[in-house]
Amino acid sequence: MDKPDLAHGRAPGGRLWNKLSNTRRKLTDRLNALVTSKNVIDPPLLENLEEILFTSDIGVEVSQQLIEGLTQKVEKKSLSKPGQLKAILKEEMVSLLEAGQDLPTFNIKDSPPNILHVVMFVGVNGVGKTTTIAKMAHYFQARGQKILLVAADTFRAAAIEQLQIWGERIGAEVINQKRGADPAAVVFDALSAAKSRKIDRVFIDTAGRLHTKSNLMEELKKIQRIATQQVSGALQQVTLIIDATTGQNAIAQAQVFAESLGVTDIILTKLDGTAKGGAVIGISQKLHIPLSFICTGEGLEDFEIFDPREFVEAIFD
Repeated sequence: MDKPDLAHGRAPGGRLWNKLSNTRRKLTDRLNALVTSKNVIDPPLLENLEEILFTSDIGVEVSQQLIEGLTQKVEKKSLSKPGQLKAILKEEMVSLLEAGQDLPTFNIKDSPPNILHVVMFVGVNGVGKTTTIAKMAHYFQARGQKILLVAADTFRAAAIEQLQIWGERIGAEVINQKRGADPAAVVFDALSAAKSRKIDRVFIDTAGRLHTKSNLMEELKKIQRIATQQVSGALQQVTLIIDATTGQNAIAQAQVFAESLGVTDIILTKLDGTAKGGAVIGISQKLHIPLSFICTGEGLEDFEIFDPREFVEAIFD
């Protein structure tokens, strides 16, 4: 996978470290107080540590898994001092996040030449879907790729207008029709245009809410079918956008999309404005879906490939 080639600091005081200050305070302030108040690792310490992990939105199952691993190390005498806990926890979290993080579709250098890459972005309203699409378009444009944006959320007029504004701002063409048009028809036209204009990547903005959940999923499945029929051999991807501020509640939301559409990867937004960044670990473990990018602000540059080690280093002090 390509690593970010923009100036993202990995050391304390770096860009991501600064952006995740709320999460870091919630987790490590209490962790530091715990380990400095004890001379030995005993059951009460581990119980307090589990509570810290759980209330940092890491999730019940992952918190239990981490504590079980630490308990085994204590029993084997490979862990004995409270001061060792942070370093071991960090490595365990990195290992959890690194599992299943292979995302060849984002490796520009190794991408097959002359093959269209179609990405359908899904997620409920309010997660920052349209803005995230613009950020990703800007990201790949900066790497020499030609992007086409598709306004397939015809349910809300504001969604079409927002994507058009972003398209003008970043210099990307937007394919759209009037409000209420068939989203699949918009996608059909867009893919026809993409083939004739030698587009590298097509980014499809979809509705986040219709009258019922089943209506929404059927609409998204129809878009998938059109893409498959229209562009034989295209690389197809379903990217789920999740608002990090919802913490563990995002898991149930994500499961609905994953079960219906076969989500290929997740992008987490609004990580800079929440103390619930620990949910990244629980989401990754529970859903077994790779995290591709993270958004850490409102600017176009506040967008980067998710790096498990960099992330874990940024939430610890």
